Amino acid sequence: MEEREALTVRFPAGLLAQMRKHKSQDESLNDLVINALEREVRYRQGLAAHHRIVARREKIRQKTGTQPNSVDLIHQLREGSARYDRK
Repeated sequence: MEEREALTVRFPAGLLAQMRKHKSQDESLNDLVINALEREVRYRQGLAAHHRIVARREKIRQKTGTQPNSVDLIHQLREGSARYDRK
């Protein structure tokens, strides 16, 4: 188990009441908060990765320009290979 540190947190009374109401019987408030924070951290890491991807796409687009839509080419290739498979 990872080492833990003590921390004092002051929750709004309404939020604390909701936490107590919705936590499971075998779950401590500490466990509830840890799980929520772990989810939030993963969410923010994912959001940061998304922002990096969007920035990288924009950088590539500025460097190479907008690439043409390849859907028609893919359809042509599929039709061509379908005709080839039928022979």
